[in-house]
Amino acid sequence: MADAQPVLLLTGASRGIGHATVKLFQERGWRLLTVSRQPFSPLCQWPSAKESHIQADLEDLESIPALAAEVRTRLLDGKLHALVNNAGISPKGPQGERLGVMATDAALWTKVLNVNLVSTALLARAVLPELERARGSIVNVTSIAGSRVHPFAGVAYAASKAALAALTREMAHEFGGLGVRANAIAPGEISTSILSEGTDELVAAEVPMKRLGTPAEVAETIYFLCTSASSYVNGAEIHINGGQHV
Repeated sequence: MADAQPVLLLTGASRGIGHATVKLFQERGWRLLTVSRQPFSPLCQWPSAKESHIQADLEDLESIPALAAEVRTRLLDGKLHALVNNAGISPKGPQGERLGVMATDAALWTKVLNVNLVSTALLARAVLPELERARGSIVNVTSIAGSRVHPFAGVAYAASKAALAALTREMAHEFGGLGVRANAIAPGEISTSILSEGTDELVAAEVPMKRLGTPAEVAETIYFLCTSASSYVNGAEIHINGGQHV
């Protein structure tokens, strides 16, 4: 008997990398469950988009059990084949400037860490039984800002992404024996609607390939990490930045 249609749970699906990931996985026969803090948007025009949408605010850690319970009701055989933690926030100042240590108060630290880091751990913990049944894969989206000071990303965002890389290693160590792999991707400058002013100059100066990456290129790497092609890749962080990190 053929295997059931694989299922991906994707947070942060409403734009950019999330949209590209949905499109690619659907083209390759996966069923999608998408999470966003916003109500369903008519801009999300992929097949079954409205039926696949789950509204949840990952800043509210108390909402994670209810989110996981809703996911379970939508799994036909109790199996979740992949969890991609793409949701993330990067607050800016009034003029769009990066926020350093002196401009970041306790409330902002809490907000960023809850969305970018803690909710990721709690969601993976909540759906681990379903991932284990499918011998599934976790992919966490970190950032080049997690390993170097970035001119646009603020301190809370950068620290959260560095911590997310560490969390990925911990997941790989703890879940690997259960048949669940955990890896991360670290995008650099990707062509999305939220690029900061000055990105073109940054790319020209710092990216050896002299161009932006595309959301589709990021999605392809996510797909690789969710499939059997990467069956012995565990605890890795793959840089997707045209060589900007070297």
